[in-house]
This record gives sequence, structure tokens and C-alpha cells, in this order.
Amino acid sequence: MLDPMAIEDPSAYRERRPPAELAEHVANLWVREVPAATPATIRVLPDGSADIMWLQQGSAVTTLVAGPDSRAQFTELTPGSRMAGLRFAPGVAATVLGVPLDELRDQRVALSELWGPAAIELAERAASSAEPESMLAAAAARRITDPPDSSASFIARTLERSSGPGVVARVADQLGLSERQLLRRCLTAFGYGPKTLQQVLRFQRALRLARAGGRLVDVAVLSGYADQAHLARESRRLAGAPITQLL
Repeated sequence: MLDPMAIEDPSAYRERRPPAELAEHVANLWVREVPAATPATIRVLPDGSADIMWLQQGSAVTTLVAGPDSRAQFTELTPGSRMAGLRFAPGVAATVLGVPLDELRDQRVALSELWGPAAIELAERAASSAEPESMLAAAAARRITDPPDSSASFIARTLERSSGPGVVARVADQLGLSERQLLRRCLTAFGYGPKTLQQVLRFQRALRLARAGGRLVDVAVLSGYADQAHLARESRRLAGAPITQLL
């Protein structure tokens, strides 16, 4: 059985900004490479979004969709594997992928199930490119016809920085929605309800602050946790490990 407290990840990971024309829809492009002699186990943390991924293991290539995660996911990669990805901004992926995100929650699905033969062609073209992540970006750009839903970005921004009782009711009221309508909108756009979305975004904010050098006791307060012990419990629940190990 996989021990999440003893993850070995020798892979090299890097991110870069998307092209300017995709800046509103895409959070980042990323690449991961596994050493030729060593397998890797990757811990993927929930972030309130979804990714399109390209994966090469040996001579096999494929494209996948990583749905929004409600808990840490672990992926085992063979030596020499290469991955590239496009991470959507929160609340954007459903309109580009063509399905409500709650249908993809905690799943990894072949992109061909959503995009048909075009996804298979994309996997093959990306294999011959020096920047497969750019191929994914170009494919996504061809399917974007409208600006992002401003209400989805408002929901994400507000929940990330809110705490205390009544948050969901306040967000619904600000949007002129009932709490049931807000729930349906969140399930479609983010893959889970507003309370889970708030917990995920709050934890991601805490990670950013901690990685920037903040003391955990201060990070907890700034991120909306009751105290450092509350942050520690959420780290174990969402990530399967103490936040100090993640850092």
C-alpha cells in the first residue's frame, strides 16, 4: 500500500505563464520530467481547478483530463516519463472541456472521451514538439469562444479570502442567488460545492504564503484558519501529509 508520508518524487517540475491571449482562462503551463533511471510517485494537491495533460511513457503517448480533486491524488510514473499540462484558472475548465466539472471530480479521464479523435491527434503532435505544453495551449485556444464567467471568478476570489460562519449565504446574496443555485453553479464550474471550494482555495493560499517564507502561525491566521492546529488538520485531510513536509 502506498504510504503518503513517504512519497519519493525525483522528477523535475517547472511552470510558466500562458500566452497572453489565454491569460484569463489558463493559470499556467507546466512540464514534468522523470529521470531515466528512477520511477517517481507524484502527489497532486487539490486546487479547485482542472488540467489537460499530455503523458509519454516509453513509446506510448496519450492526453488526459485531470478533474478537480477533493483530496490528494498520487500518480506513479515510470523512469524517463514526460508530462506536460495546461492548468485552467478556477471556474473556467467546464466551458472549454464541454462537461460540468462535478462529472470529473477526483478522476483522470482520457481527453478523447470529451474531444474525440482530435485528442488522439493532439497527443501525437505533442510528442514531436519540443514544447508539448504549447500544443495543449493552442488546442485549448481553438475551443475558447467567450470570456470567462465573471461570477465564477468572483466566487473563487471571495471564498478564498473569507472565513467564519455565513460565508456561503453572503456570497449567494451578493450574486443574487439562492444557496441552492450557488451550489449548482459551483458544482458545474468548480466540481464541488462552495464549502469544499472554500476549504481547497484557503489551503492553497496557505501554501503560497508558507512557501513565500511566512511563519506557519501567521500563515494560519492570514489564511482564515482558527489557529495553526486547524491548518495542520486541514493539511493532513486535504494533502495526506503535514504542511511542513509539503514545503
